[in-house]
Amino acid sequence: MTDLERRYRRLLAVYPWEHRRVYEDEMLAVLLDGARAGQRHPTAAEAANLIGAGLRARLRVGARGLTEPAWGDASTVTGVLAALLLFAAAAKGLLDQAVVDPALPPAWRPAGPDLVDWLRVAGWAGVAVAALAGLCRFAAGLAWAAVVGWAVLVGPQTGANPTYVVDTLPQLALAVVMAVALSVAAPRRGLAVLGVRRLLALVLASLAVVAVLETSRLTAPGFNPADPNRPYTSYVLYGLEASSELVIWLYVAGLAVAAVAALVAVLSLAPAIRRRIAVLLAPVATLALVIDSTLAGWVTSTAHMGHMIPLVPAQWAVLVLVPPVTFLAGVLLVRRREETLRMVALGRAADRERPAT
Repeated sequence: MTDLERRYRRLLAVYPWEHRRVYEDEMLAVLLDGARAGQRHPTAAEAANLIGAGLRARLRVGARGLTEPAWGDASTVTGVLAALLLFAAAAKGLLDQAVVDPALPPAWRPAGPDLVDWLRVAGWAGVAVAALAGLCRFAAGLAWAAVVGWAVLVGPQTGANPTYVVDTLPQLALAVVMAVALSVAAPRRGLAVLGVRRLLALVLASLAVVAVLETSRLTAPGFNPADPNRPYTSYVLYGLEASSELVIWLYVAGLAVAAVAALVAVLSLAPAIRRRIAVLLAPVATLALVIDSTLAGWVTSTAHMGHMIPLVPAQWAVLVLVPPVTFLAGVLLVRRREETLRMVALGRAADRERPAT
């Protein structure tokens, strides 16, 4: 094999293996016939043409793969899961405004929930119900309306209050994932895919998380500004607060039980569906991890400096690019995994059909 042929084969590796299996030898013969005498490297035009055509071929194959029934079912379930998560977050925010912490002095108490708070709770509940009923297009419309609402209400604060915008980005990413998933979901009821038991476990887990967080907020030991010398004991673990370490661990146990119940409900789905659910939700988890790990110092500095510290364009680029890159990587991993499983199954079938000697 000559150096030129080897380099052409490396460029042809951009094409999907299905395409190479049928056309690689023919394409290689055409390329070698058109090469100049003594040529050792593909020209820049040839390299650009082969890479571009190969990537387009991979995109076509990938688009066909995303139309598989497993992706449709996974998209429906992901829409329901995301709606329940966002409903729980909205319900927590509504209760924070509606149920006043008795330890707070009157001047510090919230004014109460506004129209947006009620719309968030009703909207996410409507998305979940519509997805469960099989009205995925209607549910997707509600989700896209929420994304537009974020762009209108929160987006303009990017310059004046970037920390608030960054804090809401995981919820926005979850809403976008839900909207996209429900837009392409199969016209099948989410209840038919999940089943009553799984749905009940997910709903109860969401309500349990809200109940634990609200109980922690309402029973937290209060600091009396009128009597600053009055001692009080407070144990804090992330957002949980209590006057006893035992109570903190009871809160943690309650959250852990809710998380395990939700996880078991998802893991009991068919492997092909749960793999795709993980791929669809991975961008949100990755974005939250990036924000928590790389921007924690920026948030703290902004809070203590007394003035806004803007993010540089590279940081905004990372926040924008992390979710789609994570999704594409997940799609490739699922495809490789399932192709490996398919080849293993074919090998086992061939072994069973092989006559004994």
